[in-house]
Amino acid sequence: MTSAPAFPSPELPGYTHVYSGKVRDLYAPLDRVSGQVRADQLLLVASDRLSAYDFVLTTPIPDKGAVLTQLSLWWFERLEDLVPNHVVSSEVPAQVAGRAVLVRRLDMLPVECVARAYLTGGGLAEYQADGHVSGVRLPPGLVDGSRLPEPVFTPSTKAPLGEHDHPMPYAAVEREIGPDLAARVRDLTTRILARGNDIAAERGVLIADTKVEFGLEGGEVVLADEVLTPDSSRFWPAESWEPGHPQPSYDKQYVRDWLTSPSSGWDRASGEEPPALPDEVVERTRAKYVQAYERITGRRFG
Repeated sequence: MTSAPAFPSPELPGYTHVYSGKVRDLYAPLDRVSGQVRADQLLLVASDRLSAYDFVLTTPIPDKGAVLTQLSLWWFERLEDLVPNHVVSSEVPAQVAGRAVLVRRLDMLPVECVARAYLTGGGLAEYQADGHVSGVRLPPGLVDGSRLPEPVFTPSTKAPLGEHDHPMPYAAVEREIGPDLAARVRDLTTRILARGNDIAAERGVLIADTKVEFGLEGGEVVLADEVLTPDSSRFWPAESWEPGHPQPSYDKQYVRDWLTSPSSGWDRASGEEPPALPDEVVERTRAKYVQAYERITGRRFG
């Protein structure tokens, strides 16, 4: 499986590079007087890398990092009455302007907090097997694209880079972080998705599911990383929603579909890295990310 991405991280004056994940690079700011690394903040840089099926693809998607950053900032403002977020400032070095934020350093929770408002993807496969998703029993008769009675919390493990996340029963979350904290993040995750759908529906977008991450600062739960973006969520055009089959989307599902189509020539079960994306797939993927941003925010990108 894949390891750390083979993309160079930019040198940023006043910062030291500390880590690169699948799609983000982390830097620590240096104290202006002592030159020592500050322990209270991080610079979170969203790259144009794209991950799919636990691989970091060799082909970047232009402007993807900027779309994710700007859309997250837009959502953070609309969620701040529900939960505080980690943003300190969007004033960042010129080399990463528009796709980076200075954030508070948190003690991150070791759980991927996922909520579903519609049934599809891995949740659908679980449901078809035994009527449950992450241990949550769902009503009978649901199909691909069915709306759930209310958003459900379906957490997963937070696997190391290159390994699969796995569905995690709620009882396992309680064992991992304690019952009080588990209940808090469950409530916040489903409320974030519900709030997101209330807002996005007015703009003709359905948010099928989403993944959010939380950290702790002084015992307080803080929303971190990104929120309600095409990388962390499934966005569907409301006008074409029709349960019973896969839905068109404004997210990286288009890339997933191409990778598993005969056109790519790639066998997902082979263990081999996926092929480079052709120009047409890159251009259409970029267009979907930009369309998601513009349709949800009502702002022009760029």
